Amino acid sequence: MERRVGKKYRLGRKIGSGSFGDVFLGTDVTTGEDVAIKLEKIRTKHPQLLYESKLYRVLQGGIGIPYMRWFGVETHYNVLVTDLLGPSLEDLFNACSRTFSSFCVMKIGEQLISRIEYMHAKHFIHRDIKPDNFLVGRGRRANLLYIIDFGLSKRFRHPKTRQHMPYREGKNLTGTPRYASINNHLGVEQSRRDDMESIGYVLVYFARGSLPWQGLKANTKKQKYQKIMDKKMSVSISALCKDLPEELRKYLDYCRSLRFEDKPNYPYLRALFKDAIDSGKYGDPNQEFDWMKMSSRASSFQSGSQAGVAQGVTAEKTDGAVDASAAVDSSGAARYPASGQVRQYSEMDIDNRGTNNDDNIYVSRAPAVSRDNYG
Repeated sequence: MERRVGKKYRLGRKIGSGSFGDVFLGTDVTTGEDVAIKLEKIRTKHPQLLYESKLYRVLQGGIGIPYMRWFGVETHYNVLVTDLLGPSLEDLFNACSRTFSSFCVMKIGEQLISRIEYMHAKHFIHRDIKPDNFLVGRGRRANLLYIIDFGLSKRFRHPKTRQHMPYREGKNLTGTPRYASINNHLGVEQSRRDDMESIGYVLVYFARGSLPWQGLKANTKKQKYQKIMDKKMSVSISALCKDLPEELRKYLDYCRSLRFEDKPNYPYLRALFKDAIDSGKYGDPNQEFDWMKMSSRASSFQSGSQAGVAQGVTAEKTDGAVDASAAVDSSGAARYPASGQVRQYSEMDIDNRGTNNDDNIYVSRAPAVSRDNYG
């Protein structure tokens, strides 16, 4: 018997899973388009799909923001239907033998800054910047990066008064320790500066192939996170970026200088990378991303035909959580579901929250939902 959700989305095979539930390949029976369908048990300990669907609505319309087709409840499940995307940056990095050119790193940096700038303009911080949470589009949009997984996102200022959340200490680490900011490790409330610092570690990871605090051994997770923090704090930015493009050192120097409530200078940071690209310093300014040059694999990546990879999730992950928003939009245009599918939400509707996921390298021990002004 054919299984459907939202009346018109046919449920296909499972292509991923995580702490939130499962991700299935689906089809819009009215158009024949591929979609991704996320199912989460209503009685799960820390439900997040409703929260994430509200945040999708707030962010909808931005370039590189996934298009949510439908959200609702079917029998015992919360269901989120999104367009299908291509592979994640982590998948592509592995496919490129864990080597990205300096040009590719610069170009990735440009887009990551733009995605986070847009999110910050909507009064939210992401709090889990990592390669798995950026996916490429399919087909002609394989050069466009999409940001996903808003399960740990949090409002950092009031949308009407624009009052910034207060500075706090004694917070638990939230996100993925490998890419977490130093202040996050130290228990300081995250703000815009932390997202920006995490982008820097992602770019250095791509440029180096690994980070000095990877692969550390410890008896417990707490000890491991402590070792990661100690190593991260002991390695200077100059040492971290030795023999790498100078733009990465300048980027991290700037991000670490930001104060808690500071608005990052996004144009300056983006220009670090764009000017390097336009100058021809790292080759032809018009060249493609590294993964688009791989003729032997390009067709499968761009078509999104490799189900596990195309979703940005795999059945098993050993480093980080399986993405909570594993498969999403192939269009950056401002598109909205038909009237009646999902009601419109404003920033005021969003519950400020943390979550309680605690996977291998993925930590948040905050309450599932915090009811104070800012979470």
